[in-house]
This record gives sequence, structure tokens and C-alpha cells, in this order.
Amino acid sequence: MTSRIEQACLDKGLKMTGQRRLIARVLSESEDHPDVEKLFRRAARLDSRISLATVYRTVRLLEAARILERHDFRDGRARYEEVPKKHHDHLIDLATGNVVEFRNEAIEELQRRVAEKLGYRLVDHELVLYAHRIKARDKTGKK
Repeated sequence: MTSRIEQACLDKGLKMTGQRRLIARVLSESEDHPDVEKLFRRAARLDSRISLATVYRTVRLLEAARILERHDFRDGRARYEEVPKKHHDHLIDLATGNVVEFRNEAIEELQRRVAEKLGYRLVDHELVLYAHRIKARDKTGKK
């Protein structure tokens, strides 16, 4: 079975070696935004012959082909995700490092209006929110 990312590579005419196929499959199955080290560990569990250099080269290739999107979430590591079909933004939980994807039409409209007011037509943007989870209140109203 061909993974989504492998299919995107084939659609763009990229040569698919066995290790590239494996990396594409691992990326397609990722529910997070892995960095190269995490991606390497996941791929190495499936094929111990894979090298970190191969993962780096493949990620750069997929990024150049606009199959992967690179993110800097201020943790010192480039993180990757499949180029989304529909725009979304990110919220980073500073305690856990978890990345929450979201879309908010009011925010999208506000960004378009700001650009227009400044004399621009918005063509792209990236919004990343950094946050701490609000502690849930117990039944007495105390945190």
C-alpha cells in the first residue's frame, strides 16, 4: 500500500528508494510534528540499516519538493509535517511540547483585514501560539 507522502513523491516524479519509501511511510503515519531525530528513531525501528544522514537528505528533498513543511517552534529543532491540504495554525503547549493544530475563521479574517488596511493582499501566513494549559477548577472553584 502506498502512503500519502510516497504518492505525493511519485506524483512529483521523485525517485523512490526503499529507504525513502520507509521514511515517507513513517511521516504519513505520524500524528505529531517530528524532528529529524525522532523520525530517524521511528524509521530505524523498522529498518536498522537506515542512517541519520539518509533521513536528513530525504527530509530536505521532501521539503524542497513542497511535500513537507518545516516549522520552528522555538525548541531548537526543525519540526516537519506534510504540507496541509487546508491551512491551519499551531498552538504549542510549553509544558509538554505538544503541538495542537487549529483553524479559526475569525482570526483568518482579521489577518486579511490587517493586511488590506496596510495596503497589502495577504498570500500566506503562519500563526504559532505558545501557551500553558489553564488548570481546571475543582468543584469549589479553586485551582
